[in-house]
Amino acid sequence: MSAAPGQITVPAWLTHSVGEGEGEAGRRWLAGLPAHVATHLARWNLTLERVLDPGGALSLIGYVRRDDLTPAVLKAGLLTPETAQEHAALTHWAGRGAVLLLDADPAEGVLLLERLHGEIPLRSLAEPKAMLEATSLLRRLWTPAPKSHPYQSLAGRVAVGSDGLRRHRELPGAAEAAALVAEALETAEGLLASADEMFLLHGDFHHGNVLAADRAPWLAIDPRPLVGERAYDLARLALDRADTLIGSPGAAAAARRRLRQLSDALEVEQDRLRGWTLFRAADLGLRALAAGRREDAELYLEFAGVL
Repeated sequence: MSAAPGQITVPAWLTHSVGEGEGEAGRRWLAGLPAHVATHLARWNLTLERVLDPGGALSLIGYVRRDDLTPAVLKAGLLTPETAQEHAALTHWAGRGAVLLLDADPAEGVLLLERLHGEIPLRSLAEPKAMLEATSLLRRLWTPAPKSHPYQSLAGRVAVGSDGLRRHRELPGAAEAAALVAEALETAEGLLASADEMFLLHGDFHHGNVLAADRAPWLAIDPRPLVGERAYDLARLALDRADTLIGSPGAAAAARRRLRQLSDALEVEQDRLRGWTLFRAADLGLRALAAGRREDAELYLEFAGVL
């Protein structure tokens, strides 16, 4: 037995993040989400155990059982340019370093995934061990992009981020970050002009997007795949646990040490990693400011400043 739409509750966090961030289109999607989920539960003969709360910022996550009683996860996500090819990347990886895709309705943004241990993210490990596990996973995920592929390009992803930076720097409270934003935009432009790698990237790889699993110690989830240079992907990992790094004595030296260790571990040029980390920190900071998350905004902008 699956579930009726009335039995499916949309988490408050998802309602807030989509309703505030995606406007009227997001609110329409939210309104139809319970029926949308119920349809796919019936289509794939799934029984809903529970909806994870808070779950994802752009997706409803349900723990389900298949008709043979094996556990799985139903993910119903809002389609955006960043998320639309999640199924394609998971198909490409075929469980190597990432969660296994069991079934998919890509046009509707619904995926059926193997169930991992959602309560045990990589963030639960001490930072040195977590970084070691994370870099090991990235080695498996980074594969040369096929000549014909559906993924967004790095240039396209950066163009969206740059447009957002230009818009958000006009927000109240963003004036102090003007010099950082200008440097981040200029740096990204220079890096794009000299980029020559074409790898399939995760797009949002950090400790929170790596979970404990049964068939492997750790597996990546929630890719926002794109094709481009590895330093861009690694930059998001470099920003992980920014609060711990910024709060430590000698934050600037600690940031440089982290960049050096990550670049050495994955044979990525340190200067390029620094540049993309600056850009992604500024982007995350101003996005947080636009969303009213002032504490997160200050954290990322301070990280950008120490670079």
